[in-house]
Amino acid sequence: MPRKPSQKTARAATLHDVAAKVGVSAITVSRALNAPDLVSEKVRTQILATVDELGYVPNRSARTLVSSRSHTVAVLIPSLSNTVFIDTLAGINEVLDPRGYQILIGNTAYDDEKEERLLRTYLSHKPDGVLLTGTRQQAQMRAQLARLGIPAVHMMELDPSNERLCVGFSQEEAGRQITEHLLARGYRHIAFFGARLDPRVMQRLDGYRKALQAAGCYTQELEYLNPRPSRIGLGVEMLDVLRREHPECDAVFCCNDDLALGVLTGCQRTGIAVPSQLAVTGFNDLEGAAWATPTLTSVRTPRYRVGLEAAKLLLQLMDGNAPPAQRQLDLGFELQLRGSS
Repeated sequence: MPRKPSQKTARAATLHDVAAKVGVSAITVSRALNAPDLVSEKVRTQILATVDELGYVPNRSARTLVSSRSHTVAVLIPSLSNTVFIDTLAGINEVLDPRGYQILIGNTAYDDEKEERLLRTYLSHKPDGVLLTGTRQQAQMRAQLARLGIPAVHMMELDPSNERLCVGFSQEEAGRQITEHLLARGYRHIAFFGARLDPRVMQRLDGYRKALQAAGCYTQELEYLNPRPSRIGLGVEMLDVLRREHPECDAVFCCNDDLALGVLTGCQRTGIAVPSQLAVTGFNDLEGAAWATPTLTSVRTPRYRVGLEAAKLLLQLMDGNAPPAQRQLDLGFELQLRGSS
């Protein structure tokens, strides 16, 4: 039986097709797609319209071979549902998108081994740079990045050893200051509620401990540490346990606003007056904190600026600039003192 003649496959549009139709050089088209700030708005608009009309799709593999750059950045964060990291991603995108970089987002789920697997996978895409959350990455991961010549910037924490480039703030100092605020208000039986127990939560706990130890008020029995994911319901549950075991407790420092909002909810349900019977503080100052009843005292963290400044620093490194002499960019934090304390 004779074979049917195969239909001729339509040829995919090329960069030169776009350039010919617009009447510009292929280099101008490439700049419009990859470094739009270098092309006038009028020409860029014409090019983008022609790209859509012809259905042109850039060949990133070919581009990487020619330029030795992939124009991708790997970003590893521990959660895609946590507002803190969504805000951080927004700051990163604000910087990288105008420069034509594609972001490879990896959700590590607070798992060190998963983070290492994700990084190895993303290295196969030959990213031009990497943004990592925290500083707990294994030495072999850092060594591999160094061997490949891929710059990396760490976010959210500072590195006491000053070995890594970091953009963030002192989680420990923030924990110390919010605890000192409670002490200054006269509270002496201050509990700590921690969930997930990731490195940043544990650093806040260290700050809490140091403040109470300095005041002679520390007791380990008032530390309630739960490895479960943080949520409002968990805050309610932890409050119930606290009131049964330590009714003398007069304040609670929650490691984040989710738990703190849960504590406020539990107090309303059981008739506990806040702050006269129990003061409550949170961490991160999410939007709901200022609208809670009573309004929630919290620590405002610069999560958007962390992403913004980390991406700016990474851009400098990817452009071939030397690392700054000051390897730690401390963006600080603010205590938001409200009705709950």
